[in-house]
Amino acid sequence: MMFSFLKKYRVPAIAALVMMLLELTVELSQPYLISKIIDEGIRQQDLSIVWFWGGVLVGSAVVAFMAGISSSFFASHASQGFGYDLREKLYRKVQAFSYPVFKRFATSSLITRLTGDVTQVQDTVFMSLRFMTRVPLVVIGSIVMALVVHFRLGLLLAVMAPVLFVFVLVMMRRTVSLFKDVQRRLDDVNGVIQENLTGIRLIRVFVRMRHEIERFAHYGGELMKGTVSALRWTETTMPFILFTMNVGIIAVLWFGRGQISTGDASVGQVVAVVNYSLRTIGALSALSGIVVVFSRATASTGRIREVLETQHEEHGEAASTPTNNTRIEGQVELERVSFHYPGSDLAVLKDISFKAGSGERIAIMGATGSGKSSLVQLITRLYEEDAGHVRFDGKDAHELDASILREAIGYVPQEVLLFTGSIRDNIAWGLENASLEQIQEAARMAQIHDTIERLPQGYDTLLGQRGVNLSGGQKQRLSIARALVRHPAVLILDDSTSALDVRTEAALLKALDGLSCTTFLITQKISSTASADQILLLDEGRLIGSGSHEHLLNSSELYRRIYESQYGKEEPHAQETH
Repeated sequence: MMFSFLKKYRVPAIAALVMMLLELTVELSQPYLISKIIDEGIRQQDLSIVWFWGGVLVGSAVVAFMAGISSSFFASHASQGFGYDLREKLYRKVQAFSYPVFKRFATSSLITRLTGDVTQVQDTVFMSLRFMTRVPLVVIGSIVMALVVHFRLGLLLAVMAPVLFVFVLVMMRRTVSLFKDVQRRLDDVNGVIQENLTGIRLIRVFVRMRHEIERFAHYGGELMKGTVSALRWTETTMPFILFTMNVGIIAVLWFGRGQISTGDASVGQVVAVVNYSLRTIGALSALSGIVVVFSRATASTGRIREVLETQHEEHGEAASTPTNNTRIEGQVELERVSFHYPGSDLAVLKDISFKAGSGERIAIMGATGSGKSSLVQLITRLYEEDAGHVRFDGKDAHELDASILREAIGYVPQEVLLFTGSIRDNIAWGLENASLEQIQEAARMAQIHDTIERLPQGYDTLLGQRGVNLSGGQKQRLSIARALVRHPAVLILDDSTSALDVRTEAALLKALDGLSCTTFLITQKISSTASADQILLLDEGRLIGSGSHEHLLNSSELYRRIYESQYGKEEPHAQETH
């Protein structure tokens, strides 16, 4: 699978290999040229031979240098392009995940795979084009040339090199599994970092810095132990290779001395074989470093492939009869819907049925864990129901294209998320190419326009990380404006007015009256539910009551207790009529 990403860059990849082969060919000829200079020039005291072969040697060195530079350039181009395409493909795959599939992977793990793992594989592609293919060719070429120069002395090199090669391969197989464990521990470290940076305010308020430092040190220590264990295996290859090859060089010198004394070998031939042995040592020594790179890359490739091969298709994304031209009017109906999260046997919604007419305001109330947020996640099609039916305008949600459906929904989540950029960018994020007038209109409805106008740069004011320079209420209203600029057919406010005061919330609800959209309002405030056309009262995943504010006051003991806990026996002073 990974090699398919190189097809686009096969021309620079082939060019890198050709240049590397040219460089290697020239380098392998150099010890032979040196033997000619020694035997035919220096020993014969023929200066013209020395100058001739010396000139050829210098020329070959220049050719090797230029070929090496060109090989590195082409290898860099191919590997960088490969890494860019792989990272983009991986990111597109993650973006295409259905929400349940996305939740299978820890966020820190996905970040590591998109960054560190892709970089590891990308570097390995460069190493393969530039060095990995070079190492075995240097070894094989050196053995062949040593046998050509002097068969008996070259035979010593031919016996040792394969033994060392097999040893390196055995070590590589062991280290691959160890580096898989290292990458998993790196995920754990990144997870701790992400949690700490996200929750830094909470950590400081609770004075838990020491605890978090110790927790980070624990996971960092585990990563260090795993890395040391993996490197211990890889680093043993280098001393073993050096020891074996040095023994071989000593053997060449010992037997070469005897061959010279009997006239069966010349000094130049012995020097050439020793030179080829040194080149073999250099290649095999580099192989120990390549073992580390390749072992890490093999582990990273497995992790990348796991993401790329994950089935991700959402219901509705490939509907048999997609209704791309269907306009969502806003009628939403749930019929006997039940749901539990993947990997859990606990049902969070049980036999839920209700119908919201187009343009109605539906308030959803219930205690923490009653299933309110789970309900709206079914409406947004982030999850699929286990039983029952979710319908839009009378059509089953599975018959609708999920992307078209979501374009008709404005969603304000419980946890406000603002993006890096200006206030204008954050509101316009909800509608591509939104004009300034549309942005300002949405901000007015969200009751944030006047606040923005008072800022030094107005709508061009840059937000700090996650909107740190705004209050909680301001961030909530910006998030609401981002949803309103879409002019959605269905608007979902998931407990997104909790930081607003009663007056601002009342003004917001009044502004929403002018919208022709179906609004789902998750809230704990009676002041918000009183103006709703219909109130859904959830308890432990069941719908235990529904109706208007007055109806539930008379028919539901739970609703009445909530009302009395907030207002006593008096009418809510922020109540609005719808």
